[in-house]
Amino acid sequence: MAGIKALISLSFGGAIGLMFLMLGCALPQYSKYWPLFVLFFYILSPIPYCIARRVVDDTDAASNACKELAIFLTTGIVVSAFGLPIVFARAELILWGACALVLTGNTVIFATILGFFLVFGSNDDFSWQQW
Repeated sequence: MAGIKALISLSFGGAIGLMFLMLGCALPQYSKYWPLFVLFFYILSPIPYCIARRVVDDTDAASNACKELAIFLTTGIVVSAFGLPIVFARAELILWGACALVLTGNTVIFATILGFFLVFGSNDDFSWQQW
């Protein structure tokens, strides 16, 4: 039952994050859809870590170069997702209010992705790998 509650709360967090992103795009005073490009970063962010988990043996406790490279690439993707709306606002493609809404949505979405890997990332009976 704990897995169902976690899944419901994570989906609620994802919906709230996407709501902030859509508000930054669709409110009448903003009405520019440039911030939707951060959706690519949402899709790309878990991919390096998922690939590294499939490739790497977790038998040793020492640090692994493949896993650290995956964390480095994921960090670059997340920083780029936060930097893109700021660059758009500095270039005056979007307003600063829209930038703030997109950054809030980024925070919520990436916290939701992190929560997903913390809750379903362990190799127990109820894990995301069974899906």
